[in-house]
Amino acid sequence: MFFKPTLAFGDHTFRNDKKGALAYFIGGDPDYPNDKGFALTPWVKARYDNAGDKNEGIHIYGSVAITMGNVWVTGKDGKEVMVDKTWVFKNGKDGKLKIIVHKSALPFSPK
Repeated sequence: MFFKPTLAFGDHTFRNDKKGALAYFIGGDPDYPNDKGFALTPWVKARYDNAGDKNEGIHIYGSVAITMGNVWVTGKDGKEVMVDKTWVFKNGKDGKLKIIVHKSALPFSPK
């Protein structure tokens, strides 16, 4: 698994194991002290799109699919945050779809 969390930085920008991914989503891991638990945030709504008017942001190559676009999450205060995302999915031998690459970041904002 390759995982680049939206709000990660420094030595913990990239996560290549389950421990690092769980730390980002649920927090509380002393090896990742800056992780507060993204999944524990009281989000009230989420939506996404894939790049392009005709879903050009989706490419399928055999058992692998790549998507690129945006995700919006809304907090209980009504504030919406947009995130750029790229995900790669693979259909496993067990027939289950798995995310094998997850990269998300806040959009670039030039000065």
